[in-house]
Amino acid sequence: MRIFLSCVLFVLIFSGGANGQFLKTRGTAIVNERGDTVLLRGMGLGGWMLQEGYMFRLSNLGQQYRIREKILDVVGPEKTKEFYEKWLTNHTTRADIDSLRSWGFNSIRLPMHYDLYTLSVDDEPVKGQHTWLKKGFDLTDSLLNWCKANKMYLILDLHAAPGGQGNDLPISDRNPAKLSLWESEENKQKTIALWRKLAEHYANEPWIGGYDIINEPNWGFEDPKDTRGISENKNIPLRALMVDITKAIREVDKKHIVIIEGNGFGNNYRGVLPPWDENTVISFHKYGNFNTTGAIKGFLDIRDTHNVPIWLGESGENSNTWFTEAIMLCETNGIGWAWWQHKKMGINNPLEIKRPEGYDQLLSYWSGKGEKPGAAQSWSVLMQLLENLKTANNIYHPDVVDAMIRQVQTTSTIPFRNYSIGKDPVTVKAVDFDIGRQRYAYYDTDTARYQYTPGVNTDGNRGHMYRNDGVDIQRGIEGHYVADMQDSEWMKYTVKIMESGKYKVSFISSAPKPGGSVNLEYNGKAIIKEMPLPETGDKDTWKQSAVKTISLSKGIHVFRVEATKGGFNLAGIQFEKIK
Repeated sequence: MRIFLSCVLFVLIFSGGANGQFLKTRGTAIVNERGDTVLLRGMGLGGWMLQEGYMFRLSNLGQQYRIREKILDVVGPEKTKEFYEKWLTNHTTRADIDSLRSWGFNSIRLPMHYDLYTLSVDDEPVKGQHTWLKKGFDLTDSLLNWCKANKMYLILDLHAAPGGQGNDLPISDRNPAKLSLWESEENKQKTIALWRKLAEHYANEPWIGGYDIINEPNWGFEDPKDTRGISENKNIPLRALMVDITKAIREVDKKHIVIIEGNGFGNNYRGVLPPWDENTVISFHKYGNFNTTGAIKGFLDIRDTHNVPIWLGESGENSNTWFTEAIMLCETNGIGWAWWQHKKMGINNPLEIKRPEGYDQLLSYWSGKGEKPGAAQSWSVLMQLLENLKTANNIYHPDVVDAMIRQVQTTSTIPFRNYSIGKDPVTVKAVDFDIGRQRYAYYDTDTARYQYTPGVNTDGNRGHMYRNDGVDIQRGIEGHYVADMQDSEWMKYTVKIMESGKYKVSFISSAPKPGGSVNLEYNGKAIIKEMPLPETGDKDTWKQSAVKTISLSKGIHVFRVEATKGGFNLAGIQFEKIK
């Protein structure tokens, strides 16, 4: 983490800092009470108050209530209750917020599940009344205190509204057997009342950055076949509910920004505008499309037409290259952002939750493919998962943070791992190439996913492990390696040479077929040209290439390995000083 502290001061200056003053809108900008523009650089706390199955390799289950049912089946009601209590305690703590601030983020977006704050309409003891639950408010109060201590703004986001706000079921924990938000007047009234209660509770808190009142509505109001609400032209019920929510907020809170989202996952504003409140921010969400001005032109037009700020309220789930490009696009256009998400199982977030031993057996049973594990075994696995949630037990991905903060400002690179080469033989692992942008730290022919762009089938790191850059990485018996290098692909390594002298250099590689070769550059100068790499018969058999002798001088130096002819896997570069 220390390698990023040097950029924090720069980030704070660039963002204008957070100073404990209420945020508000002024024309197309978000400003504080002094009138300083505040560019929000935020992180969403997905998975804490609301689990989505994909975050934990449970896509077949999807919604949180279904995950809870499966846990109940294997450990019973008392252990299930204990599991969820500990989940809320362990998943997000002061250490998470401290870390995010130290990395350069200045705001947090909290995805809230309504059932932590109030009962469902079905569970209310008196029909039409609202029972308020202490748990959600206490959790949010604690989070707000951690944000205050770090001078970070907290944005409240109703991610799971009563009844659920869309046909994408996991994002709102919606049960399709029950009435949705849009099909139930009681659910609508509870949503309005919840926002009034939240606004009343936080009305005098300047570190609350705003109220994101309904996350990603996706509903066909006019055409039920338009299940995602992407083609809706009027969106009358959506606008009406958001107007009513805003009125309820303004009864108790005149200061805080109200953030609205269109239909179609926050992006369809047809019929929703013009804004009805003078302190409104327009949110949009962006996933898996190109990072060009054309991709956000519709929102830039909304900003100019209605003279309101726009905010990228949710984005992510891609490669580092895509992250850097998307954030550069936003910041070039004066748009703040909040990323999704800070931790889960997977490499494309700052923190990765490790899979506990025995977890795959639970997954197999829950997917209907394996036998039911015993209660004691299941509880042991779930307890380990709860431990793995803690920040201290997460896998930190510095490349992800760097792509979102430092690489947005510079093309310079930094070491991924510190290697010192001296008297003893050293193997620089191929996967430990420098941290930095594509074409500066490495070059790969496929660096990002564009899953919402027809005809583009790229994927970034096709191994989906170790790092979130474009370089393909797999895991073998002896560790991670760079897989399937193609012609002209390369990686750069900054290392420390402890003693000047002559060194033997070789490459550890595997190749199903012959013909692979590499160049090695030393401080920009080619010192090994078209070194042939041996055929090994398969990807799991590794051999050392021929050895070359080169002269190296003491100090910090940069090596670059390029595939002059691809078709091989690379495990490392071996250095041995000649005595």
